[in-house]
Amino acid sequence: MKHEHVGEIIISESAIAEGVTKVAAQLNQHFNDAVIITVVPGGILFTADLTRQLNFDINMDYIACPHTPGDRNNNSAIVFHQNIDISGRDVIIIDDAIESGGTMKRLVQFILENHTPKSISVAVLFVKPGRVDIPVRQYYAYEMENDDLLIGYGMPWENKYRNLPYVAKLKR
Repeated sequence: MKHEHVGEIIISESAIAEGVTKVAAQLNQHFNDAVIITVVPGGILFTADLTRQLNFDINMDYIACPHTPGDRNNNSAIVFHQNIDISGRDVIIIDDAIESGGTMKRLVQFILENHTPKSISVAVLFVKPGRVDIPVRQYYAYEMENDDLLIGYGMPWENKYRNLPYVAKLKR
């Protein structure tokens, strides 16, 4: 793999592991049973790491809404096959991060407008400043100081770098 766009490491592998444990502890305090909905493909790595640390019953599903990192006006189609009935259930949407927040806000609104969950929450590794307001409970480990474009641990650049085991600044 060429690393020509990989800049300074912002969240190391060990810090990711600590962050996963922190978010899992928060969720374990608040839930006894929940439906996990992973935002694919970005949330796959975080979901895999996080769910292995959850000590409550879960069902799992997925949702997709392709977007460009940092795009606040994502209007792409939302694809949710709803393999599991979420009516009257606690739902946790898991993604790698909340960057601008536009896509996550759309996903939350979509679930609320088209389904009847008991509650809806969001769990991510980190959030960025300046994100739009998403009116649900959010669980995260880190709050970034700036809006640098980041890659790795699920986050792509030109559909590459998702498989980096750390989060780094994008170097153009």
